[in-house]
Amino acid sequence: MLDVVQNRASVDSQPLPTNAEILAQLDRIRSSSEFDVPDRARQFLTYVVGEALAGRANRIKAYSIAVEVYGRSGSFDPQMDPVVRIQAGLIRRGLEHYYLVSGQDDSIVVTMPKGGYVPVFSRRDEAIPSPADGFTTTPPKQFAAVRGRAPPWLWLIFAVATFMGLALFAGSLLRFGWPDSFSVTGGQAGPDIPRLVIKPFEDLSGTQDSAIIAQGLTDEVIGQLAKFKEIVVVAGNPNGVSSVAGDFQALFALEGRVRVHGEKVRLNARLINRTDGAVVWTNNFDSIVQVQDLLQLEADIARAVATALAQPYGIIFQTDAADLAQSPPDDLEAYKCTLAYYRYRTNLNPQTHMSVQSCLQRAVERYPSFATAWALLSLTYLDELRFRYRLNSTTPSLDLATDAARRAIELDPQNVRALQAEMLSRFFRGEIAAALEVGARAHALNPNDTELAGEYGHRLALSGQWKPGCELIASTVTRTPGPSGYFESALAVCAYIDKDYITAERWARSADVRVNPIYHVILTAILGQLGKTEEARTEQQWFETHAPTFLDNIRNEIAVRLLRREDQMHFIDGLKKARLSIPDE
Repeated sequence: MLDVVQNRASVDSQPLPTNAEILAQLDRIRSSSEFDVPDRARQFLTYVVGEALAGRANRIKAYSIAVEVYGRSGSFDPQMDPVVRIQAGLIRRGLEHYYLVSGQDDSIVVTMPKGGYVPVFSRRDEAIPSPADGFTTTPPKQFAAVRGRAPPWLWLIFAVATFMGLALFAGSLLRFGWPDSFSVTGGQAGPDIPRLVIKPFEDLSGTQDSAIIAQGLTDEVIGQLAKFKEIVVVAGNPNGVSSVAGDFQALFALEGRVRVHGEKVRLNARLINRTDGAVVWTNNFDSIVQVQDLLQLEADIARAVATALAQPYGIIFQTDAADLAQSPPDDLEAYKCTLAYYRYRTNLNPQTHMSVQSCLQRAVERYPSFATAWALLSLTYLDELRFRYRLNSTTPSLDLATDAARRAIELDPQNVRALQAEMLSRFFRGEIAAALEVGARAHALNPNDTELAGEYGHRLALSGQWKPGCELIASTVTRTPGPSGYFESALAVCAYIDKDYITAERWARSADVRVNPIYHVILTAILGQLGKTEEARTEQQWFETHAPTFLDNIRNEIAVRLLRREDQMHFIDGLKKARLSIPDE
């Protein structure tokens, strides 16, 4: 008998999927390029499906997954090692993307609801959407639109707060002018980057008070999305027929429906690809309105929507990058160069780096006012320095990086990617206090940008502020929808400094950036502290084959990254224990 978790609706309407149907569906998912997860996550899904079909769903726990799939020891502690939780998040996002794209017509749906790792199998009509991080999700069939009024005093406070916020916003417009991201660029031709029109959220409860909160959520979502400069945000008109040219040009449309019942608020949001009407993404966001956090509720929901859609590796970029080849385009489509940059960031491959850099150089030649392209170009110059891609090059990479970052800031002082480039260029120039100040300012501008948050946390940690820095990096790893190998290797350093070498090795082994020489330095030091000299010898052989001169000045390589003397010596100690030949100071 099939012993699996099922939807109640399937008992009443359609027969349960058979084992054969579920296994066939699993093969379709695993073989699809739209199920874009690491190999270990695919093994994770295969394991839990197999256990469920074998009648052992009650055994599917973080511990069993860690031991059986990831080879962890019997001392595995899910509180200390979040690998299962992180990989489960990747699986949930991968399944959601698969069913929104290539799996739209599949009759069997496989999901993994939050709160556990037991898979759910259902037929198409009973599919349960994946919840958004930080919010609870209710299956559509289990939620009936209800109408009601919250206490009058609650809405009075909300209306006053909304009025004050709009007044401040209007004042900022009078002082600074309308933000570029809310309108179509005019005059000088710019690159063809994605345009997203935000339709006014529909009020399904039909009361005056619910109309106020629907409008407030619309405004807040627009404001949060406009912080991402890789897209253009356009505010749509309520009647659906806009006189704004950007509305007609927008490739994507965000629609929302708001229900209010007493103190309960639900936003159902969905992203539409306007070229074919396909639903690219959908999710429900539920919360309870409390008098002391009305504005916080609005901001939290808007940030969750913005992070899911517009950050690097978010839904919009995943959709646009689906048809992009592994190498950047040969033409001058500047936006595709930015997509290629983020693809390169997944594994920091030096061969890909060169082609991406060339693409961005051509992009800024054609569009000299494209601030984001200047910022990303600056980051590629910095990568030459910090990852030593061109060991024999005499090109002044840091000077080029600084100049490109300054140009990006001049063009758009509020561009977070430009501020990220400035932060890193200052950091590698030794201007640590100034670098951290820029990072803090950028993070305050857009805390939803996980790429920036992780880099800022990394700078904090390397400068000696390990606790807040590592906490920010860890948050980035759990929030980013894309590959996080670079930040996983940073968490390996965090654990190393804390002298938790076992956890450090786990993070290093999970980081898929093995073509990068810094990764092998980190792993070698960890293996030295663990006394794994034979494995450390394998790492030394990697240097001999791929970067034979990298270790010649290893003390300096460490010093330009770890700023505290005690941290430098701690790392040197690990390398010496790995039997690496370290030159005297």
